[in-house]
Amino acid sequence: MHKLSKHLEQSHKPNQTELQLFMNIKTKLKSLIAAALFSTVSNVVAANIADSTMLAPIASVEDAKMSFWDLPYLQESFIDLTPAAREDQLAVGELGVDSGTKDEIIKLAKEIANDKHGLYDSMLISHQGKLLFESYYKRGRVNLHHGQASTTKAYTSMAIGRAIQLGYLTMADLRKPLISFLKDLDTSKLAEGSEKITLHKALTMHGGLSIDRDKWQELKKNPAAIKGQLLVQALLEHSGPITSESQQYLYGNYNPILVMAVIDAVVPGSAENFLKKEVLDKLAITNYTWKTHVSGIPEAGWGVSMTSRDMLKLGSVVLNKGKWHGEQLISVNYLAKATSGLVKPTEDWMPDNFRYGYFWYQTDITVGDKSYDTTFAWGGGGQRIIVVAALDLIIVITGHDREDKIFTQISERVIPAFIK
Repeated sequence: MHKLSKHLEQSHKPNQTELQLFMNIKTKLKSLIAAALFSTVSNVVAANIADSTMLAPIASVEDAKMSFWDLPYLQESFIDLTPAAREDQLAVGELGVDSGTKDEIIKLAKEIANDKHGLYDSMLISHQGKLLFESYYKRGRVNLHHGQASTTKAYTSMAIGRAIQLGYLTMADLRKPLISFLKDLDTSKLAEGSEKITLHKALTMHGGLSIDRDKWQELKKNPAAIKGQLLVQALLEHSGPITSESQQYLYGNYNPILVMAVIDAVVPGSAENFLKKEVLDKLAITNYTWKTHVSGIPEAGWGVSMTSRDMLKLGSVVLNKGKWHGEQLISVNYLAKATSGLVKPTEDWMPDNFRYGYFWYQTDITVGDKSYDTTFAWGGGGQRIIVVAALDLIIVITGHDREDKIFTQISERVIPAFIK
């Protein structure tokens, strides 16, 4: 269009006919360009609704080697109402046919694809034992394990439940001093009140440790001195007194790693082998990473990466009261307690209606005139496994969003789609 205008100007002054011709061409070109742009924009999401021949986006070998933060965004989001069966022990179905209403979920998925609610990488929905909806955005890939952040704490809790199921711990042990399980400690050197820290206290973020940050950084420089149970020795030697005042809710504060130290002490072999053999292998979870703490035991508060489909499996265990394909993996009594609202979190970034169990959250979600008990694992950036037992419903979210406000959309739009 620019070249045509320039040519007319240089050749001669256009007469009225030529000028009209030029204006007609210019108008038509503008219309064509506008139509093309409109078509492109309107199809950004529509083209991403998968049909039966489309497969979920996968990560290449090169992608899998990248840092998550270097992984390029998907060129197109992937929204599937009929998830494909894969060799992962998950049954599949179709949203809107097997169960659920699809319109509002599709609308939400399109909004997520267009960044309306933040930066999210996947949303999966399972209802009545079938995966009915699967979507990937941004850095989400069906075969790529995704960082779980603090959702890792919920997995650590499930490992305690597995140890109880197998008899390495009992429900009564939850109220015993944590140091009673660590036979290598020199208790004469521990902070006053160390015996007040029980598994129950640590699992509900009420351990009460107070370690100077600079001192902890100094301790980490000599890993051999904090290996295994020596970690707990060092933490309790350098903590202030453990009192009723110090044992208030404080998120993190070494509580998860104290729990992992107990697992490492009571199970056969190591905590690392136990997690693999008795939790992850049981669920056919093989595509994952679980980082190691400086002490040599597995990280307990963060450090796990897992695929969205495998997150669904852990949600299914919670939904089915500790069972997976008929086998009782997690103690029924432990899981009921772990996923109930035992304490009120006091962090100002947590909503007032959230409560805390054993590294799992609980809240009541009201739809119409009914309230639904909802339990969930939650990690920074948008990692969630949401279980609504009364509706036989599991929702998995992954993301890398700083504000992470998607839970409101799930409560107001996804959960109601499965209420008759």
